[in-house]
Amino acid sequence: MTCLEGRAMVGNYYPYCPQPDLTVGLTSHSDPGVLTVLLQDHMGGLQVKCGEGWVDVKPVPGALVINVGDFLQIISNGEYQSVAHRVLANSSREPRVAIAVFFNSSRREDSYGPLPELVSPLKPALYRQFTLSEFMQRFFQKGLDGKALLNHFEL
Repeated sequence: MTCLEGRAMVGNYYPYCPQPDLTVGLTSHSDPGVLTVLLQDHMGGLQVKCGEGWVDVKPVPGALVINVGDFLQIISNGEYQSVAHRVLANSSREPRVAIAVFFNSSRREDSYGPLPELVSPLKPALYRQFTLSEFMQRFFQKGLDGKALLNHFEL
C-alpha cells in the first residue's frame, strides 16, 4: 500500500515558558498518518491520554517513541488504535527539543479504507473509503482536536 513512502520530519523546539500552567505546548491530538517515530530529549513533556487522564511518557536515553496514527487505525479496521497525546509547555530554564518523523502513504488519489482481509460479516468495516487528498484536507481543516479526524470517516 506504500504507506511508508511519504515521510516528513519535524523538529519541535520548546523554549522556557515562565507560566506553563497558563498554556499547553501542543494541544491534544492524534497523528493523521500511519506511524510517527519520535525522539525526545531528556526533558520529556509528552503525555498520552489514558482513560480520562494524562500519563507522562518518560524519556529513556536512546529510545524512540512509536505512535500509531489515525490512518493505520482506519486501514486496520480498528485493530490498531491511534493514540491521543499532547505536549506540555516547558517549565524548565533549559530549552526542550523533540524530533518526529511522520510516515504516510504517498499516493494521494488512491482509495483507502479498511483492508478487505480485516472485514467480515462478524467484523464489518468501521470506516468508509476515501482518498489521501480528502483525508489530509480534512486533517488540516479541523486542526489539532483530539481524535476528531476519525469521526469524519466512520460509517
